[in-house]
Amino acid sequence: MSRKYFGTDGVRGTVGSDVINPQFALRLGYAAGKVLCRSYKGEGRPAVLIGKDTRISGYMLESSLEAGFASAGVDVLLAGPIPTPAVAYLTRAWRLSAGVVISASHNPYQDNGIKFFSSKGTKLPDSFELSIEAALEEPMQCVSSDKLGRARRIPDASGRYIEFCKGTFGSDLDLNGLKLVVDAAHGAAYHIAPHVFEELGASVHAIGVEPDGFNINRDVGAMHPERLVKEVREKGAHYGIALDGDADRVQMVDASGRVYNGDELLFAMVRERAMRQPVAGVVGTLMSNLGLELSLKTMDIPFERAAVGDRYVMEKLGERGWLYGGESSGHLLCLDAHSTGDGIIASLQVLAALCRYQSDLSDWVSDLTMLPQVLINVPIQPGLDWKSHAGLRQATADVEQRLGANGRVLIRASGTEPKLRLMVEAVDDGMAHRCARELADSLA
Repeated sequence: MSRKYFGTDGVRGTVGSDVINPQFALRLGYAAGKVLCRSYKGEGRPAVLIGKDTRISGYMLESSLEAGFASAGVDVLLAGPIPTPAVAYLTRAWRLSAGVVISASHNPYQDNGIKFFSSKGTKLPDSFELSIEAALEEPMQCVSSDKLGRARRIPDASGRYIEFCKGTFGSDLDLNGLKLVVDAAHGAAYHIAPHVFEELGASVHAIGVEPDGFNINRDVGAMHPERLVKEVREKGAHYGIALDGDADRVQMVDASGRVYNGDELLFAMVRERAMRQPVAGVVGTLMSNLGLELSLKTMDIPFERAAVGDRYVMEKLGERGWLYGGESSGHLLCLDAHSTGDGIIASLQVLAALCRYQSDLSDWVSDLTMLPQVLINVPIQPGLDWKSHAGLRQATADVEQRLGANGRVLIRASGTEPKLRLMVEAVDDGMAHRCARELADSLA
C-alpha cells in the first residue's frame, strides 16, 4: 500500500492545506485512535501524549486531535509546548500507547505537521502508519459515551524532561566556568534548554526564547546560526548551541564563531565513546560528508549510509545493533542516552567529551577533514518527474565526469517540501559551488 498522507516524518504541510486543517486532524486522531484500540492489550483505555511547538496553529490542531482520539476511546495527556524528543521520552517513561507531536520542525510558522512515536519512544514503523492511512478511509464514528476518552493537561512535563536531559550528562562532570549562548529558535525548547545548561553549572545567555506564535525559526536557531555566531562573539562565550523549532536538531558554535554541523558533532560524540569503549559502527546518510566516513575508517569504526531522514538512520542502527548515527543537518542519535534524536542531549554529549578530556571543540575534531560540500534547494512543482528531466540528466552526467573519483553528486526530492535537493561534494570548494550551480541552472 502506497502512502497518501505520511511522508518521511509524519504528515506535514501548509496550514489550511488538505492535511493541515482541523477537519483532517480530527479524522487523523480518530483513525490513529482506532488503530491503537485494536492492538491494545492492557486494562482500561489506551492513552497518548500530545506535545507541540510554539506555532499559532498548534492550538487548533491540538484541539482537533484531542477530539479525534477521545471519540475513538483513547485518553489524551496534553503537555503543551515541549520538544519532540521530550514527547518520545515521556511516552516511554509513562508507559503510554503512543506519543504525538504537532510541529513542522525547522519550517516557518505557516507550516505545521503531526508525527507519532511508539510506546518505546521511537518513530512509528511503516506498518503502523499504513494502518492509520487505511483507517482514514473508513467512516468516522464515535464510541458510546461510557467509552469516550478523557483529556487532562500535564503541568510538570517540562520539569521531568529537564531532569532526564541532565541525567544523560556524566554525574562526575559539570559545566561550571563555561559560558554558553543557547538559541531555542523561539520554539518548543524556549522554556527548557536554558535551564538544562544552567542547572549543570553553565552561565547561560539565552536567545530565541520569546515565541509569539509567528516567529519560530525566523532568523534564529539551527537553520540560521548567524545570530548565534554574533551573540557568542559579543558575549565572549565559550560555545553557542542552536536548536531548531522542535529541538531535535542542533548546531554548535565555538568562541571564534566557527559553526559545527551534524557530521562534526557526530564525530565528536563517537570519538569520546571510542576512547572509553569499542564502537561497533556509525550510521550516516547519503548526505553525510565523505570526510566523516574516511576519518572513522582510520579509527577502525565501520560506517554505513542510510536514506536521508532520521527514521532511516534509526532503522539501520536497529538492523546493525549500533548506537550512534545522525545527519549533517544536526539530527543526532546516541541510543545509549535516548531513543530518538535530541538536540539538547546531543550537545550535552559533545560538552561532556570536552569537559572529560579538557579539550576545546576545534582540537577535539581536528582529525576530521571535511570535504567541501554544497547543497542547493530548488523549488519544483509537486509531482514533477525530475528523474526524467533531460537538462538535469545531461548536467549531472557532465558534472560527474568532471569530478571523477574526487567528488560525488547526490540529487533527491525533499520528503517534507516541494523542493529538489542538489548536493555536490568535491575536493575544491570552488568546483563544488560551480557544479552545484550548473545542476540548479539546468532546471530553470
